[in-house]
Amino acid sequence: MRPSRKFFYSIGLAMLACAAGAPWPAAAQDGAAQAEKSALAENATIQANYQVNLARINLGDFQLTTTIQGTAYRTTGVGNFSILEGLLYKWKGTTASTGRVTSDGIQPAQYLLSYRGGKAVEEVRMSFAKGTVTELDLVPRKDPKPDTVPITAKQLRNSLDPMSAAFLFARSNDTSGDLNVCRQTVPVFDGRMRFDIKLSPKRVVQIPKGGAYSGPAVVCKAKYVPVSGHRPSNDGVRMLSTTEEIELWMVPMAGTGLYVPYKVSIPTSIGYGVATATSFQVSGAKRASLD
Repeated sequence: MRPSRKFFYSIGLAMLACAAGAPWPAAAQDGAAQAEKSALAENATIQANYQVNLARINLGDFQLTTTIQGTAYRTTGVGNFSILEGLLYKWKGTTASTGRVTSDGIQPAQYLLSYRGGKAVEEVRMSFAKGTVTELDLVPRKDPKPDTVPITAKQLRNSLDPMSAAFLFARSNDTSGDLNVCRQTVPVFDGRMRFDIKLSPKRVVQIPKGGAYSGPAVVCKAKYVPVSGHRPSNDGVRMLSTTEEIELWMVPMAGTGLYVPYKVSIPTSIGYGVATATSFQVSGAKRASLD
């Protein structure tokens, strides 16, 4: 059976926004409170490329750019996936998120996801104000299945779009490997599902020279917790919500006040899905150790 476009959507965006996706700031415990005090660079741009593999088969890559100007941020991404160089399947998506970083945390303003898989085209547009979703446009708009858990307005308060969650929640000026960035629960709404990513610290590792980054990385255990918009009977939801094997590796971008994803590993029914950074580039701030 040919994998569906939803499969690639999940393996793609969920990789970096976990959800899984993970396919993740505002909400959390002591680590979040400490991260909240960490100042971001006034002006900085981080460019990151990620290769995505499933069961050791290369599916494609993401190119992502995060720009911070004062308290405003913009994150954009392009993903391309294929099997047999597009002969069996081809998927392309673009995504963008804008907002502000305030003393109260991340305040998203706009989110867009547009992707094409085979003949299917889907789009998600969201607007935020005062910490909640104010507008939502889905193409195509599908009626929920009878067993879909309904989404309430209360559940959308203080939630983050996937891009803001993936690249702006982990804040710390400690570049030696701050496990406090793993002590967080991140509320995410992707336009169709509301879920939490509960992070907890596992260990600090040293990444050797020769790749996209060298230096300390914090390894977080990530727990996917579906809240609403999902179908409890869905095999993927059941597997992701019960597994203890999702890992998120975060690395500091010196001079920016941010830890960003270096690697995400998510178990699937046919092997591990892994997204790994292949390059980082930082400008407008003190450069991280990238050699």
